[in-house]
Amino acid sequence: MSAYFLENINMASKTLFANKLRSGLTMLGVIIGNASVIAMVAVGQGGQRYINQQFESLGTNVLFVSPGVDQRGPQAGVVQANTLVLEDAEAIAQEVLAITAVAPEKSERLRVTYGNKETQVTITGTTPEYPTVRDVQVAQGEFFNILDIQTSDQVAVLGSDTARTLFGKQNPLGQKIRIRNLGFKVIGVMAEKGASLGQNQDEAVFIPIMVMANQITGQEANSNSPTLQSIAVMTKNPESSSAAQYQITNLLRLRHNLIKSEDDFTVRSQQDLMETANRVSDIMVLVLGATAGISLVVGGIGIMNIMLVSVVERTKEIGLRKALGATGSDILIQFTIEAIILSTVGGLIGIGLGVGGTIAVATLTPLEAVVSFQAIFIALTVSGAIGLFFGVFPARNAAQLDPIIALRS
Repeated sequence: MSAYFLENINMASKTLFANKLRSGLTMLGVIIGNASVIAMVAVGQGGQRYINQQFESLGTNVLFVSPGVDQRGPQAGVVQANTLVLEDAEAIAQEVLAITAVAPEKSERLRVTYGNKETQVTITGTTPEYPTVRDVQVAQGEFFNILDIQTSDQVAVLGSDTARTLFGKQNPLGQKIRIRNLGFKVIGVMAEKGASLGQNQDEAVFIPIMVMANQITGQEANSNSPTLQSIAVMTKNPESSSAAQYQITNLLRLRHNLIKSEDDFTVRSQQDLMETANRVSDIMVLVLGATAGISLVVGGIGIMNIMLVSVVERTKEIGLRKALGATGSDILIQFTIEAIILSTVGGLIGIGLGVGGTIAVATLTPLEAVVSFQAIFIALTVSGAIGLFFGVFPARNAAQLDPIIALRS
């Protein structure tokens, strides 16, 4: 039996090799389909890794408390409000046991000048705990300390891009920059952090939070404590995030007198943000893979069309083989093997192109696109199955030809 199948494979291979152009064009759809599936899945998974890295760059074991209500349904999203104040952050730091540090943040995008140079950056008022909570390092000088907060010193720490824009190769430490006509002494420069979620974290200036509230943005009316855009909270470890989230929620509900009302704030863990992003990216990978998979079906239809034409062109060959004793099963097997060879070889070439495209994407873009062996296995299996499925119909037509009519034609 094995010799019989080897003979059929040899015969089918010779027939396909004798018609190189037709065989190549027949495989083209399968080649494109396999390459697309592998490359698209790799790009989708690379995008997923990139998104996770962006969230991880925000800091480890971090909870984010933001003002406003987290709505569901058609109007999903956080509705912003001025419901978080600095006293809330201080209360969290003092009363929540599952945390290690708290960094309140009050930000505004403003113009910063030094001499005749200027740039538009995000000015963030915060506290000395910010580098610890957000997992950032000071490359030059130092971050401001608690004494700077208490005395409302006009000191600033620059992001690396901001320092380069304003000072070039000059040492910025000890120099004075101006924000809204106020002079700030540069005491430090942050290490490069890169972009996160579309925002360049190196285009920044950090100043004491009370200076930000009192001298830059101005205190809100009827407020004894400045409002905040967010509070970043560092937990003791990932396992304590749930406990910290629960404790913060209860504390803020009591402070905001929300006994019978909905929350006017949102507490999200880094894990929550990553899970939401992963759900979206999983759908993206699925859609990309399914879209690319359509071309595999189109390639299968192309194989069927060419094989049907081949049956018509090879009518005499079929009639001669039958006249010499070949059965309908022999003809069926030969044409089916030809279709499977076309789809399998096309699948292997497509896999090579897909792997090459994935390497190119990983080299030329920030995405860590990695070849998925699962995608390769699925693509090759599907292409082989498509060759078998779409090759059966023309093979049956060939097997059912009457030898007398075939020879006469």
